[in-house]
Amino acid sequence: MENNRLRVGVIGAGIGELHLAAYRKLPRVEIAALAGLDDERVRRVAAEQGVPQTFREYADLLAAPGIDAVSVCLPNALHLPVTLAALEANKHVLVEKPLARTADEGRAMVAAARERERVLMIAFNHRYRGDVQWVKQYVESGAIGRVYYAKAHWMRRAGIPRLGSWFVSKEQAGGGPLVDLGVHVLDMAMYLMGEPRATAVSANTYAEFGPRGLKNWDLRDQFSNERRPYEVEDLGTAFVRLEGGATLLLEASWATHSAAGDDFGVTLYGTEGGVELMVRNYTHENTVRVFSDIGGVPTDMAPKIRKQGGHDTVIERFVAAVLDGAPQVPSADDGLRRAEIIDACYRSAAEGREIAI
Repeated sequence: MENNRLRVGVIGAGIGELHLAAYRKLPRVEIAALAGLDDERVRRVAAEQGVPQTFREYADLLAAPGIDAVSVCLPNALHLPVTLAALEANKHVLVEKPLARTADEGRAMVAAARERERVLMIAFNHRYRGDVQWVKQYVESGAIGRVYYAKAHWMRRAGIPRLGSWFVSKEQAGGGPLVDLGVHVLDMAMYLMGEPRATAVSANTYAEFGPRGLKNWDLRDQFSNERRPYEVEDLGTAFVRLEGGATLLLEASWATHSAAGDDFGVTLYGTEGGVELMVRNYTHENTVRVFSDIGGVPTDMAPKIRKQGGHDTVIERFVAAVLDGAPQVPSADDGLRRAEIIDACYRSAAEGREIAI
């Protein structure tokens, strides 16, 4: 790195556009290149974000001189090979969630980063929402006591991400909403609870709408028009046992007959109080409620929390980890622990029994 400046490349022009926008805000970052197979999108994003070089193949970007770090913003099946190639080229890596399709792939990525002594972080961007950060501070203050039970959900009424795309391929995605949406709220719940170790999972999965071609979410245009068969769940549920006796209920759906729009959240039940984080359709207003007893009277509160965080904060932390040696948070190890739980969920659903982790 020259003059304590980080030269970055972004691989993937879909969610990668958000990474570029976040990198542009940081004075110690120089955006060097963008790679992607969608030529029209790559040209548009590069022009809008001021990217000087573009490539079709990620290998050409990795071979370009002077690039110190990359964001990997690709379909799940490519997280492992592209991250390994980047680490082999001595690049620091920020990878979009999930870390990988499976825990085994995640372990290979973590091992390669350690061997190469490179930073490897994961973009759990929702963790850094202003409301999540406020709840984290409130829980750590001891205000709700010991958290013994939690619920985490991301539910959609009609939101299968483009029927026929890589999202619905077991081989390409690794799974359906559990690995796509559930991993976000699983991360939020485990983060808010202080990273308890998961010991066992009992889960089930359902595919009631996707195989019938129903409840497609066609509001986005960045997904392919390939006609892949529907091979994953459209609803997953799991009961997770945690070390110390606490438990977590996890739900994730792309499609349900329910009141959900595109809603996610975490509810924490503590010995001295409770907190509910409920985000409807990505809003940042009126998302938190706090429950306690004051003077022996049940009391609800709704704190006013300002909007902040997201990819901007994750990328700030990634840059600080590389340039300053700051803690790698969210770490690849965080992503691996989430992958181990998701793996256990799919195995439990397939075998019809509780799975020890």
